[in-house]
Amino acid sequence: MYLGRVAGCLWATVKDPGLNGRKLLIVQPVTPDLRDTGKRVVCADCTGAGAGEIVYWLRGKEASFPFLPTEVPVDTAVVGIVDSIHLKAAEPCKPAEPFQPAEKAKPARKR
Repeated sequence: MYLGRVAGCLWATVKDPGLNGRKLLIVQPVTPDLRDTGKRVVCADCTGAGAGEIVYWLRGKEASFPFLPTEVPVDTAVVGIVDSIHLKAAEPCKPAEPFQPAEKAKPARKR
């Protein structure tokens, strides 16, 4: 599953009959800290999500499962509306230590 922000709705007058009566949303994928990532996708909606809401969506054959027993020809679908996200604050990274080349080993003495 992926997180996304609903950017808007899509209307299509010509479409597969299996999509009749289905709401289509334009979803912007986001990271867990809600920064945009990737390209927008069109998702079928089974939740009633609206513009600006954070949702979780999925991709692949499983995207049609929420609409069973109807067979809906989709490969992405919004399956939930996110109420809240709780992230543990990331610890600051330690600054890298300056590079110190290793001392060259002295060649072994021949006897």
